[in-house]
Formats: sequence, C-alpha cells, structure tokens
Amino acid sequence: MIFPGDVISYIEMCQAEGASLQRGMNFRLKGNMSVVLMSLRRGAPYADRIEENGKILIYEGHDAPRSKGGADPKQVDQPGHLPTGGATQNGLFFDAAKAAARGQAPPELIKVYEKIRDGVWAFDGVFELLDAWQEESNRRKVFKFKLRLVEDQPDTTAAHEGDLPHNRLIPTSVKIAVWKRDGGKCVLCGSSKNLHFDHIIPYSQGGSSLVAENIQLLCAKHNLQKHDRIM
Repeated sequence: MIFPGDVISYIEMCQAEGASLQRGMNFRLKGNMSVVLMSLRRGAPYADRIEENGKILIYEGHDAPRSKGGADPKQVDQPGHLPTGGATQNGLFFDAAKAAARGQAPPELIKVYEKIRDGVWAFDGVFELLDAWQEESNRRKVFKFKLRLVEDQPDTTAAHEGDLPHNRLIPTSVKIAVWKRDGGKCVLCGSSKNLHFDHIIPYSQGGSSLVAENIQLLCAKHNLQKHDRIM
C-alpha cells in the first residue's frame, strides 16, 4: 500500500494502480478512483499550481495527442471531445467537476502523483474534484480543474500509524531540495527503498511543510518507528 508522502518509482506507481500509466489523466481507472499525474518542476509541460498553503491544486487539462503532419498541440485548444464525439479525459473530468460544483453529485476522488525527477514520483494523497473551467492561455483555451486535498485520507491511503493527518502539500521545490540534500536515501540508515517525506517537527507541533530544514527522507521502517515523536 502506498501512503501520502511516499517516494516511489514509476514501476511501483503503475503496480499500485494496476495499470500502465501512459497518460497524465485517468478518469475512474479500472472503475475505481481517478488518477492524475502532475509536475511542478521547471519546464513541466502543463501549468499546474498549488494554492491556499498546500490545500488546493489547480490542475491543467491535457493537450491533444501529437500526430504526424498535424497541428502543434500547444497551438490549438485542449479538446473536450474526441473526433468520434465521445469525451476526452478533459471532458470526463470536466463533466464530473461541474456536476459536483452544481451539487448534483459528490466530488470525484482523485489520487495525485507528482513527478520529482525522472523515474521518481511522490504520492501527494487523495483530492476532491470541486470545479472546472476553461480559460485563455497563449491564444488558446485550456481546461483548469480545482482539487482540494482530503483532510482525512480514505482508508486505502490512510497515513502510517502515528502519522499526522495529511492536510498540507509539501511544495515541489522543498521536495526537490530535500531529495538532493539527503541523496535520495534515508537519513538514518542510508536505504534508498520505501522512502517517505517526513516532517522532523510534526505539523501538529508547529512544524512547517514549507522549508526543507523541517523535511527529511526516512525509509518505511524508520518512519514507522518515529510516529509523532520529535527526533
């Protein structure tokens, strides 16, 4: 089972979802929760962003697939429908978001994975899909989706025993800085497997998610041993 804050490989991410995640948006993957992949790294292909101190994710829809001889996907509107008339992933997420915004359906639950570096991902937790819209960007229309981090994560992604409720995203810049500083290894034993972004001073005790000085990499064994104690 993967938990919020866990650092995993692409293969482990696919194994966790039971699917080859070839696209960034996956609506109700295999009939279960929806899954999206995101990146806030410099040069990322889409303009995702975090708001409200890590509680809100504004996720950008995805472009049409690139085709030989076709238009540059970055020069045309992001599609809501396929040429056959069916909904694209943008369209499926958009319809679910608008239904939730109108109170016609409960918010879609979405698992969010964030790319830290090539082949390395972090599970950011489960979010509710609250709303969606289209806006102009570089002379074309793109989809935007508003997601809110679930305060009490569902049982399928509940925090490790002793962990705090996962209610704040650690900024990407902090994750990257911690990864580089700690060398992609547990600071206590040097393991490079089953890693987790851990708050040195727990959030409930005043610890910050916003600075690398309060975040460290721990393996699953040492993360479980720590619980809420300040090490």
